[in-house]
Amino acid sequence: MTKSIIKQSGYLVLVLAVLLSGFQIWQGITSTISATYFRPIHLSWVMVLIFLHFPLVSNEQHRLYVPGRLFDLVLAVAALVSGYLIVSFDYNDINYLLYGLSTPNLIAGVVCLALLLEACRRTVGWVMVVIAGLFLAYSAFGSFLPGTLATKAYSLQELIQFQMYSSNGVFGSALGIAATTVFIFVLFGAFLEVTGAGKFFIDLAFAIAGKYRGGPAKAAVIASAGLGSISGSAIANTVTTGSITIPMMKKLGYKPEQAAGIEAAASTGGQIMPPIMGARAFVMAQFTGVPYSDIMIASIAPAFLYFFCTLLYVHIMACKLGLSSVQRTDAIWDVMKHGAHFLLPLLLITVLLLMAFSPLLVGVIGCGAILVTAGLRNHSRIGIQKIILGMKNGALLALPISAACGAAGIIVGVVGQTGIGLQFTQFVMALSGGYLFTALLLISLVALVLGMGLPVTAAYIVLAVMAVPLLGDFGLPLLTAHLLVFWLSQTSNVTPPIALAAFAGAGVADANPIRASVEAFKLAAGLFVIPIMMAYSGLINTEGNAFGFVIGVLQTLAVIVAMAMVVEGYLLRALSLVERIVCGLSLPLLLFNPAGFGLLGLLVVVALIILQWHRRAAFPAEKT
Repeated sequence: MTKSIIKQSGYLVLVLAVLLSGFQIWQGITSTISATYFRPIHLSWVMVLIFLHFPLVSNEQHRLYVPGRLFDLVLAVAALVSGYLIVSFDYNDINYLLYGLSTPNLIAGVVCLALLLEACRRTVGWVMVVIAGLFLAYSAFGSFLPGTLATKAYSLQELIQFQMYSSNGVFGSALGIAATTVFIFVLFGAFLEVTGAGKFFIDLAFAIAGKYRGGPAKAAVIASAGLGSISGSAIANTVTTGSITIPMMKKLGYKPEQAAGIEAAASTGGQIMPPIMGARAFVMAQFTGVPYSDIMIASIAPAFLYFFCTLLYVHIMACKLGLSSVQRTDAIWDVMKHGAHFLLPLLLITVLLLMAFSPLLVGVIGCGAILVTAGLRNHSRIGIQKIILGMKNGALLALPISAACGAAGIIVGVVGQTGIGLQFTQFVMALSGGYLFTALLLISLVALVLGMGLPVTAAYIVLAVMAVPLLGDFGLPLLTAHLLVFWLSQTSNVTPPIALAAFAGAGVADANPIRASVEAFKLAAGLFVIPIMMAYSGLINTEGNAFGFVIGVLQTLAVIVAMAMVVEGYLLRALSLVERIVCGLSLPLLLFNPAGFGLLGLLVVVALIILQWHRRAAFPAEKT
């Protein structure tokens, strides 16, 4: 009997996941439930699914599997009951403000908070739980700390009331955006996958770039730029796109660790590529109050610069290895004839976002558009089974995001309740000596450590709450500061010793994970250089200064090329030692423009490129 019930839980997950997607679409269209009630409903639903889909004991042969599954069912029921008590809480009753929460509501808040941490542990890992737990401990026992670190100690009643019965903690803006816009765009990505649109974009990338030297690697970069913008995870994009591109790169002659590094760097870059940017930029729009269309426009130039950087390293790598192009690739026209209609939903989404339509409404329209568009052609038309599969996959993919954002809300709440963010700002400011570059290095280090254990969305939220005020003290505009932090929160995917996307790519490529992460780190150099240029140039054009923006773009291009020449010792041909040294000396001028000498650094790089161009005759002419 018990085993029969456990077996049926798989069907229950399917039904609950599909119903959750349907509920999210309905709410996105009608918005009939206010945020006060919608967010607890969403989180409770998510936690029930997590406890059913991510078992405590996953090995069915383990002797504790059955007791573990029964415990999962108990937790799912507890999530349902505690969520119901929170949703049914009467916020208009002044008694709770005067006398505190009633015992049932207090217990419901404690249970829901504990279940959230357990759900987060199952989907995201221990690191997020430990960080959230430390912040809660600071809120409860901060009075015991010395000096400026001390804060008022909040009672359990005050802590639960603030975290669970207000919009400042768990049910704050982080969970709010995850429960609305992010969920819908994850669902949109799932529909792209089941309709075959994802395969079309990969085929198109190969048709565009496959015929050039190192074609599969360049195609991987292009495909990952497109699909990564839609995908919610650089790791998932590395595995899905990489399952096609990595074997082709290895067959062409790239080393396994190079193939893994290329795919990881490209997939990570997809998270900062408009129009969707992995849906995380919608969190930024919520935090900053800046229209998403403005964020998207400001991100276009930095994103293209990042992929120029990655493609440049890929090309140099192909030249140094002496690789040729793929012998046969499909013509672009043939690929377009087969799947050009899949471009329509992306075009529609981009236009609507630029027209400042609500991102949530745009996501719902996008979900409908991809299904309608797929139905226009016989070969892409899907039935009800695949639609249900897409709804299920979309809901399950969104579970870790909602759990992480709920836990991130704990951190945001504690920062607001205790004022610890001000202490962090003062600490980093003192440690940096008042120098912006030193502060950027410290923030980068914090971002790297956070990213090793947190999803990018959660890492960005935590970093934004702590670091953006500091960057504002250095005079950076709000949007520039948030974009800078947003970029730095991606670095853990490609930075040794724990480069998550690179490790995933290494698994596909059968490569050494550390070597793959080193290659990914090199190929993703733009993730570290471009944020510096955001701070020191007009690359983020927030003030409408077209001249400063153009100079910023040219300066960044020069930095990227100069770094590639220094690191690889190659551009159009091998560089001499003197050329590499001169090029290296130009980097500080380009990065920081001391005493206005940035133009001199730009001239040095241009001169070296011209010198390389004139000496290219010493090498065989090859199609690049």
